[in-house]
Amino acid sequence: MTFRDLHDGALPLLLPNAWDVASALAFAEAGFPAIGTTSFGVAASGGEPDGGRTSRDATLALARRLAALPCHVSADVEDGYDDDPDRVADYVAELGVAGINLEDSTGERLVAPAAHAAKVAAVKARVPELFVNARIDTYWLGQDATVAATLARAAAYVRAGADGIFVPGATEPADLEAICAAIPVPVNVLVVPGLSLERLAALGVRRVSTGSLPYRRAIDAAVEVATSVRDSRPVPAATPYAEMQARLARFRSHP
Repeated sequence: MTFRDLHDGALPLLLPNAWDVASALAFAEAGFPAIGTTSFGVAASGGEPDGGRTSRDATLALARRLAALPCHVSADVEDGYDDDPDRVADYVAELGVAGINLEDSTGERLVAPAAHAAKVAAVKARVPELFVNARIDTYWLGQDATVAATLARAAAYVRAGADGIFVPGATEPADLEAICAAIPVPVNVLVVPGLSLERLAALGVRRVSTGSLPYRRAIDAAVEVATSVRDSRPVPAATPYAEMQARLARFRSHP
């Protein structure tokens, strides 16, 4: 089954987002057929804030390592790490992944739809088989956060060749239903508290990403372990060391 096919199931494709090899291996072992990367998690792991194009090299290195996984991989490449569409396409062609997220904001500001559409078109021309998920940051940034403005951007990106549209930050069921009904390609959202995969499917959503949530929860869990020991509370259970070590050894020995 191709990565594109995974968007056609009865429920939206649930895409967990990894920040390193170990987290990706854990998601793969849990049976997920596709895994994304998270720019926040990748950047934060290196001590950098998200955005600002700081995760460029780390994302490239991680994507190349994850190519050995027995599942599809989609890379979060922020805005393509460049303003020039051809340089964005050059970078994306090096990743070796099944899909990417490409966002239409730079430095926390929306860019002109035509500028982002040019990036989408350049990537599709260079890597036609790649699933390009064009991310629209209207709701995420609270800029032009209306259904109409979002749909206008979506239409431009679909005309440019986008295979999917990602609208992080959109959470109201009425907005989601209107957006999904008007867009002819799969619509992706972040996890929406209180809305199950079944409910999101009924609204027309075809993909749900966990974004940076697993990374942020992992940090919380690490602190919980340390504070539990400090405060004489029961220590949370974890995957045994030997099991994780064996998982990494199998990955390392993959040809």
